[in-house]
Amino acid sequence: MKILGRRAWRIAASSGAGAAAIVLGAPLLAAAAPAQASWPVAPYATVISQSGVNERQYPSTDASVLGILRYADQVGLRCKVRAQNVAGNDVWYLLRDQQAWISAKYAVQTGTVPYCKGVQRKPLTLSPRSAGARG
Repeated sequence: MKILGRRAWRIAASSGAGAAAIVLGAPLLAAAAPAQASWPVAPYATVISQSGVNERQYPSTDASVLGILRYADQVGLRCKVRAQNVAGNDVWYLLRDQQAWISAKYAVQTGTVPYCKGVQRKPLTLSPRSAGARG
């Protein structure tokens, strides 16, 4: 590695990054260039809850938790439905790459998310005990 004298450092400091690149050489620019982030294709959601959001099997807080998305995670969205109301928001997103749902209360969408059509629902199995139940 080449050690620069005082004069070279003064020139680099006073002339800005362009002079520094010329003085220090091109390899420094390649190392300093930010890596390209892999952004999800729209539509996608960004988690805004500091504690994260649960990925659920169905659009309900009663459904099994399949995983957790952390704060600021971004995930692709397939579609949305209106289901259980979570703190004033009844929209749930179906994730693009897996069969999991997140509440829109804890995520901000980017792009247009269509409503789900033909989402397969498993039929409920009624036990003899619950067949006559109400409410």
